[in-house]
Amino acid sequence: MCSIFRWLALSIAIVPLLSQAAVAQDGPDLATVAAKADEAALAGHNAWMLTSCALVLFMTAPGLAMFYGGLVRKKNVLGVMMQCLFLMGLMTVLWSLYGYSLAFGGDGPYIGNSDYLFMRGVQRDWDPDANAPIEPMAGDIPRLTHMLFQGMFFIITPALICGAFAERMKFSTMVVFSILWGTFVYCPLCHWVWGGGILAFGSAHAWSGGGLDFAGGTVVHISSGISALICALVIGKRGGYGSADLRPHNLTYTTLGAAMLWVGWFGFNAGSELLSDHLTSSAFAVTHFSAAAGLLGWSFYEWIKIGKPSVLGAASGAVAGLVCITPAAGFVNPMPALIMGFAAGIICAFACGTIKNKFRYDDSLDAFGVHGVGGTLGAVLTGVFATRACWDIAEGQPLGILEQGSVMPGQLVAIGVTWIFSIVATFVILKVLDAVMGLRVSEKSEVLGLDLSEHGEEGYILA
Repeated sequence: MCSIFRWLALSIAIVPLLSQAAVAQDGPDLATVAAKADEAALAGHNAWMLTSCALVLFMTAPGLAMFYGGLVRKKNVLGVMMQCLFLMGLMTVLWSLYGYSLAFGGDGPYIGNSDYLFMRGVQRDWDPDANAPIEPMAGDIPRLTHMLFQGMFFIITPALICGAFAERMKFSTMVVFSILWGTFVYCPLCHWVWGGGILAFGSAHAWSGGGLDFAGGTVVHISSGISALICALVIGKRGGYGSADLRPHNLTYTTLGAAMLWVGWFGFNAGSELLSDHLTSSAFAVTHFSAAAGLLGWSFYEWIKIGKPSVLGAASGAVAGLVCITPAAGFVNPMPALIMGFAAGIICAFACGTIKNKFRYDDSLDAFGVHGVGGTLGAVLTGVFATRACWDIAEGQPLGILEQGSVMPGQLVAIGVTWIFSIVATFVILKVLDAVMGLRVSEKSEVLGLDLSEHGEEGYILA
């Protein structure tokens, strides 16, 4: 019986060897094998990027919609959720028609061109000469995937600004503002930083060598945060500011929204590598580390200042850490990410509390305190902690101050240009809209709440 089992085991072992020998004699050549391997790698990159697209869209709704929705009063919960949801539709259409082309068409210093208008050069086309379809590529992924991923950033950036004028801007004005801001602020900034323009690191057009911005510290967070501050100043305070009860109505929503943002941010930052490799893992790790440290930083700040940590503080601290690491995600290692996140938690808490109270501006949901301050801090600290060990973007040259690099001047220029451009452009847009259609709802509508006055619905109908 034992001998039978030995012969059976030997037979099983020999069969794969015989199969391998046959493949070696009759199988594909090395070039074919290499081509198949490349094809598999490209499929893997594309799969990760499509997942990242979904993660970033998930950040706007339900993530940001719930985060912001919980922070307003209950009579305005649908209003702020509708803003996030509506922008998912509006900004997608604008991006497909002309936004992507303005941001990524050509390599001019200031703005894109018409290369990708109406998806020309993005979607698959038919090549009559080759009698086969053409797949336009952007590096290792289809250009269509690149367009989708970048379009998710175009959606969430104006949605972030909505936190500054929550509970008082007309919905119609918000729509037109988002169209104008996306066209005349976001698209140029995106081209300057990621389209080979005046702020792109290593670009021939770059001022002071350009700045490092892996996933949107300048393009998304500084621009939206500074624009949010201008919105808050121009539109004015909410009725009853300083006397009425303006506390968040549902911190459960806000906590869940923060958790959704945390998860979605992995696509936001790690997806910005635009493929799946070692740097994707690094960006994923530092994103998580910075969020964790930001949560602790804000919580400890509150613990020391008021004697107890709050759920709102923990949620806001996590988001502050995520904002801070965004420009640095592909350039720093995990330990600096902990420092950046912890610093962001403390500094953003100070900005949202002490600074806001001192100057008495009504940034309703702290878009400036978290995104403007956190994004600026992150861009500065990128110039400190960036290392070629993560991404040798400068071909062997050191990057951050800690490795005797010289990127800090470019970081400061990028920050300054983004601040100034966002302030001026947003102010002009708001003043034009105020003259043409008005910014605020009526006092009666504000008292009633935007859910009913702007949308004719209620978030809660309790018997």
